[in-house]
Amino acid sequence: MEPDDLKAAWRALGQRLERQEEIQWQLLRDRKLDKVRSSLRPLFWGQALQAVLGLCILLLGVACWTRNTDVPGLFATGILLHAFGVVTIVMASITMSLIASVDYAAPVMKIQKKFALLRRFYAINANVCGLPWWIMWVLVVVGFAGLGEVDPSAGTPVWISASLAIGVVGWLATMAAMYWQHRRRAVQGRQESLDESQSIRRGRRLLDEVARFERE
Repeated sequence: MEPDDLKAAWRALGQRLERQEEIQWQLLRDRKLDKVRSSLRPLFWGQALQAVLGLCILLLGVACWTRNTDVPGLFATGILLHAFGVVTIVMASITMSLIASVDYAAPVMKIQKKFALLRRFYAINANVCGLPWWIMWVLVVVGFAGLGEVDPSAGTPVWISASLAIGVVGWLATMAAMYWQHRRRAVQGRQESLDESQSIRRGRRLLDEVARFERE
């Protein structure tokens, strides 16, 4: 074999090996990103359930305040449930839209930025729609009570006042504990957040692996 033929053969062999390596890397990347996509499915369906819950709270609130326009306590409870239901639906819908908008064909860095946005918004969602349940459960019970016959002259039952007081204390204690945990994690340099979904955390770790492979 002539030297030129040998060089051409080696060059062709090198090109085939490079193509094979690119194909293997693309398959590995696609497999990792499929796992990232799968990691968000539980979160998506969880947010769908949150939206359904929000709709139920909204309907309960409307039914409560429309039936009790002459009872200030029940009227206010219905309005609060109505508003909280709307907020719950909106927050869940935005979270689901962020999940659905992730483009897994985009560069890894762009996907990581989308995950960072999803992570921040989910934290807001968890705080806005999760923490208030220290108090909202009492309002839900009161809302159901407002669907029946109510004496407008009746005072507020003691158990409602006591439950609301306990709920406020629990809410403040939870907020203080979360703040302390965030401060401690910030000092330790840890990125995990208490209000970060396991789905998002797993997806971020998989993306970090893909990014590390690309750098190597």
